[in-house]
Amino acid sequence: MNREIKASQFTGKWHIIEMEMWDEEYFNMEVQAYFKINKDHNGNFQFGLVSGDFDGEKVKEGADEKIEFTWEGNDECDPASGSGRLKLRDHETMEGKIKFHESDSSKFLAKRVK
Repeated sequence: MNREIKASQFTGKWHIIEMEMWDEEYFNMEVQAYFKINKDHNGNFQFGLVSGDFDGEKVKEGADEKIEFTWEGNDECDPASGSGRLKLRDHETMEGKIKFHESDSSKFLAKRVK
């Protein structure tokens, strides 16, 4: 696996295919769950009744590159915020973690939308 993946390779839309804390019925409840990442490492996401905008930055840790982010949005119409990280397994698969401030966190897998 190429561990020197450029952060620009994160750019695009990714469909969440698996979440540690929630099942597919929940995370695809309103729309196909996704993360959309812009070339400046910012973007937006939605899964289940949670949606938000995030502000990310590329971080290099050894040979690995990832995006760490903070986010603000809504959870069932209530204000919500937190943090997270995104890391590429390969060009088509991304793994991540999203955390709610002082609450739940969940790892997830996502596939690049063609």
